[in-house]
This record gives sequence, structure tokens and C-alpha cells, in this order.
Amino acid sequence: MIPIDILLIFIVASAALAIAPGPDNIFVLTQSAVHGKKAGIAITFGLCAGLIVHITAVVLGVAAIFKTSELAFTTLKIVGAMYLVYLAWRAFQAAATQIPMQSENPVDTKALFIRGIIMNITNPKVAIFFLAFLPQFADPSRGAISLQIIELGFIFMMTAFVIFSGIAWAAGWISNRIINSKRTQIVINRLAGTVFLLLACRLALSKQ
Repeated sequence: MIPIDILLIFIVASAALAIAPGPDNIFVLTQSAVHGKKAGIAITFGLCAGLIVHITAVVLGVAAIFKTSELAFTTLKIVGAMYLVYLAWRAFQAAATQIPMQSENPVDTKALFIRGIIMNITNPKVAIFFLAFLPQFADPSRGAISLQIIELGFIFMMTAFVIFSGIAWAAGWISNRIINSKRTQIVINRLAGTVFLLLACRLALSKQ
């Protein structure tokens, strides 16, 4: 059982990462604004379904790594921390994103659902991020690592679903404010960068 305080930190971090402007939530935002909230919800279901593949990969890989040598664990920890620092640097350097708002013919929600799955599965950055993000909240002293990763992955999925669904439902209001305010995008990116740095520090200081 993962302690409540760890879960709360994980949920806050997951929410911050889901809110930060990126390809997934911007795609949900633009398609919802153009085609309506049903389109955005369909994409959200697809994106979250795709996460199952990445969670499974992390469970299989990380469970094995945690059971091997301290060197393997330390290597994973260093690589994960470095990747999170890189994400923080990218977030701090990121400028406002130009969000296209163009008129299109209505799109089949099933097609958008499938597209969401494909977008997520074929994005190697998601796999790398999960490998760096999920293990630092697991602890061998609390039981099976694989079960903890599954629990954390499910919580991340639910958090992302709630955030992306909120974006889809409020697409008109959100899109106008993000498009018209470069400052808003920059502030969100800075906050995300801070979250990445804190996570990197936490991972670097973790012990096997």
C-alpha cells in the first residue's frame, strides 16, 4: 500500500505534467475547439488507453532492474534524474506555442480515439518519461514493485483523463486564453520545469 502522502505528491506532480502545454493536451484542445467536446473526449480515451502499453513496459523492465544489482539501480536513477533535468531545461527554455485553430469537417470520434492511441504508443518520449517518473515513487520495502508501478500508472492515467477531459469540456474558454496570452503558456511551462527539477532531485536522492 502506497502511503497517502506519497500518493498526494504523485497526483499533484501528475496533474502539473498533464496541464503543461504539450502535443497531447494541445491536440485535445484544438480538436475540441473545432469539433466539440465529444471529439476531445474521444482523443482523451485514446491517449489514456495508449498509456497502458507504456505502463506494462515499465512494469516488466523496472521490476527486473530493482531485483538486480545496486549498480543497475544507480544507473537507472542517474539516467532518470538527468532526463528529468533535461525536461526541466526544455520547459524553462520553451516559448509560447502557436496553436492552430482552423475549420475542418467533422471527424469520426472512433477515428480520433484510434489516433489518440497511436499518438501515445508511437511516442518514445512517453516511454522514457514513464521510466524516469514512476519508479521514484515505488519502494521495495512496501511490497512488489510491479504492483506499485501498476497502481501509480493507473492513478497517472486517471489524473491525465480528468485534466484532458476538463480541457475538452472547457475548450472554447481555455483556447481563447491560451492563444491570446503567451504569458500564460510561459508561466505554465515554468511551473512544469520546476516540477521536473524537484522530481529529479527526489530521484537522485532515492535509495534502493
